Amino acid sequence: MSTATDHPTTAASLQQYLTEKRATGSRLLMPYITAGVCPDWLELVDAVIDAGADALEIGIPFSDPAIDGTTIQEATVVALDAGMTPARALSELQQRQFGVPLIAMTHYNLVYRYGHERFASDLVAAGGLGTILPDLPMEHAHDWRAAADAAGIENVLLAAPVTTDERLAQVVEQTKGFVYVVSTMGTTGARDGVDDAASVLSRRVKAVTDIPAIVGFGISNGETAVTAAKESDGVIVASALMRRILDGATVEEAAALIAEIRQALDAAYPPA
Repeated sequence: MSTATDHPTTAASLQQYLTEKRATGSRLLMPYITAGVCPDWLELVDAVIDAGADALEIGIPFSDPAIDGTTIQEATVVALDAGMTPARALSELQQRQFGVPLIAMTHYNLVYRYGHERFASDLVAAGGLGTILPDLPMEHAHDWRAAADAAGIENVLLAAPVTTDERLAQVVEQTKGFVYVVSTMGTTGARDGVDDAASVLSRRVKAVTDIPAIVGFGISNGETAVTAAKESDGVIVASALMRRILDGATVEEAAALIAEIRQALDAAYPPA
């Protein structure tokens, strides 16, 4: 269990933390957990960290998702029905200290209604170092970026296979923490394989920036993780992990997926 009493990381920023982890030669592994997806969701957070997660995305449920596939939508409904709210999610996270940085993934309307400064402050208190707000275009993110910057929160931007070179240059200039490489067009969800577009996009990102490039969408097991990590700096595992919980797996059984992926990544790309 994560019982550290100090700050989750001594790194000055999420980007510094991920860059230092990458420097060891290891591929980064970032699971996603919907806050409130199960009564013992905080134990699940502990378990996936113990299984080898380098950082963790915490999904804050929203009733009108933009890019979530059926599994994350189902996890969201379960969490909302159990009474999960943004304030409750952050409050429950604040009850513990975790050994890796947390990144809040949610929709901008929740942040706006919560209040930019208040959300940033509460996220920092919960161990958060970053946000992913997929429905907030960078052209309209000034107010949130100002509050986030003041609190030490880094706002992560997404790049998709259809992102033009001009747009990609803007993304890498404005993103902080890492570049979220969307492996394929469409909504989130585990897939049997990872589209070649993920490798192409990862190479494009890494050709124009040294900011970590981490692939999400479709990472379902060790094999897909190894494929996605070939040209990138790591992977995000979301729907496959949530699917196990929704299908009744215990915390330990669900975390075993992360342990399997960690082992596969380390075998294919051994740390120094």
